[in-house]
Amino acid sequence: MTEILYGIHPVREALATRGHRFQELWISRSRRSRTLKDTISMARAQGIKVRFCERQRLDARAGTAAHQGILAVLSPYSFASVENILEAALGEKPALILALDGVQDPQNLGALIRTAHLCGVHGVILPKDRAAPLTAAVDKASAGALEHTPVSRVTNLKRTLERLKKEGIWVVGLTPEGDRLIYELDLCQPTALVIGGEASGIRPLIKKSCDLLAAIPQHGHLDSLNAAVAGTMALYEAMRQRLTAVPQK
Repeated sequence: MTEILYGIHPVREALATRGHRFQELWISRSRRSRTLKDTISMARAQGIKVRFCERQRLDARAGTAAHQGILAVLSPYSFASVENILEAALGEKPALILALDGVQDPQNLGALIRTAHLCGVHGVILPKDRAAPLTAAVDKASAGALEHTPVSRVTNLKRTLERLKKEGIWVVGLTPEGDRLIYELDLCQPTALVIGGEASGIRPLIKKSCDLLAAIPQHGHLDSLNAAVAGTMALYEAMRQRLTAVPQK
């Protein structure tokens, strides 16, 4: 099944990193800009077919009007293996991995992948069930970060977390009822952060596989933070600790 990608930034990032997957590039006849012209030149230089059409056709193919006048048709996304992620993580210590349990909103998933890339995460692990597929909406929400972040899709998340633990990676689940605050933990050691879904958080079975459950302090009358916001706060705390732990030259 082909993948549809839209938006200037995601399409340009994809052209630069996985142009071999492009089948066609669709451009709205009504849009003219230097960036679009440069993108068309990039595509043609790689031998990619460029099709000009009415904006209504792009709306229909993208399923949205927010495509910025550009749409790409790609061959299916190639997931990384857990072995790929572990190889990268263990070869560049300390490892930092993001595991998502039940994140089904495309905007949240894209935002988490974007933050993961910016915070130096070695890979993102998703379960095959109860997870948003890697659609154009996810890619656009990631602002192109999906092209630079290995994502693995696994059949059994619990078994995968147990494997990470055997490799010496500390598994920390983020939940409001956590035993300690995320800011009290040493996140400079090899760590896998587990973020739960929007509706019910981390499943009980997955919680049992975590070495520790951590919380983010909060005030107010809401039950919990949005999954993407909570994940962003935890990942930036991990990056902050790692940056400040390195002596400045």
